[in-house]
Amino acid sequence: MVTLVKKDNYTKIGKNVIDLEIKALKKLKNKLNHSFNSAVNAIVNCKSKVILCGVGKSGLIASKISATFSSVGTPSFTVSASDCSHGDMGAISKKDVLILISYSGNSAELKNIITYANRNRVTLIGIMSKKNSILYKGSDIKLLIPEVTEAGLGIVPTSSTINQLSIGDALAVATLSKKNISKKDFKKYHPSGSLGAKLKTVEDLMLKGKKIPFINENESMKKALNIMTKKNLGTLIAQNNKKQITGIIVDGQIRRKIVEIGNIYTKKVKNIMTKNPISVSKDTLVNKALSIMYSKKITSLIVFDSSNKKKTVGIIHIHNILENSSN
Repeated sequence: MVTLVKKDNYTKIGKNVIDLEIKALKKLKNKLNHSFNSAVNAIVNCKSKVILCGVGKSGLIASKISATFSSVGTPSFTVSASDCSHGDMGAISKKDVLILISYSGNSAELKNIITYANRNRVTLIGIMSKKNSILYKGSDIKLLIPEVTEAGLGIVPTSSTINQLSIGDALAVATLSKKNISKKDFKKYHPSGSLGAKLKTVEDLMLKGKKIPFINENESMKKALNIMTKKNLGTLIAQNNKKQITGIIVDGQIRRKIVEIGNIYTKKVKNIMTKNPISVSKDTLVNKALSIMYSKKITSLIVFDSSNKKKTVGIIHIHNILENSSN
């Protein structure tokens, strides 16, 4: 008789870990108070750098929070607690804001940094869970996080570190909001990778200046075809005598007209063009522009200046977007 061995199933353990962390986050949410506001204001008003430091797992969390601050326009870096006792304390200046992270608040490695910050009047934000700790007593701004139940024998840093990470994220996002950082500003700090691609605007990819295929609406289609061939874009933007946009012509449209009426050389552009062409602001995200093209079944969009809808500053073709996406 063959006995079937039940496959290992650790999902119950995984769910228990997540449940403990959710409970920890709920406690943290209820713990936020005016001290959080003070911390955000201190960071926003910082004239230099935001420096983070932690010991052990808290040190790893400090590195992630520091990276998040830098990504939203707040210059930041981390220092090693042990190295600070051997010369690296000189990296911390009076104009900096120092954030120290320790769950217990009593990590011996932080004692020298706390003393240095207090003596030199460096603004110190402490993130800890115990009021009777050296970090709580030495901090100018005290962010007291709740004592929580850890997963894994009740001692593995899990619930506590998720709280440290979350309060760091909360500080960074609140700072971003206070500074009025826009998606356009955010893009400056993420020029490459998937984030940079998602944040690209029409202005980044559009054709501009002499590359814009303008033609007067009263010109003949013979001349229009010559310009279209020269520009090699398959699109022309029609203007009136006042340089106002009146229509658009695309190569597929021309082919259909030839089938419909035969010789179009002597026709004027305004008799062939599509009036009231679809246009977008230069600040429109590329993904949105592509969505418009797909939904309207068109291949080009006229681009206008954000402050003046009547001012055409470029044209974007679907090929510009797709070529950029494949790079």
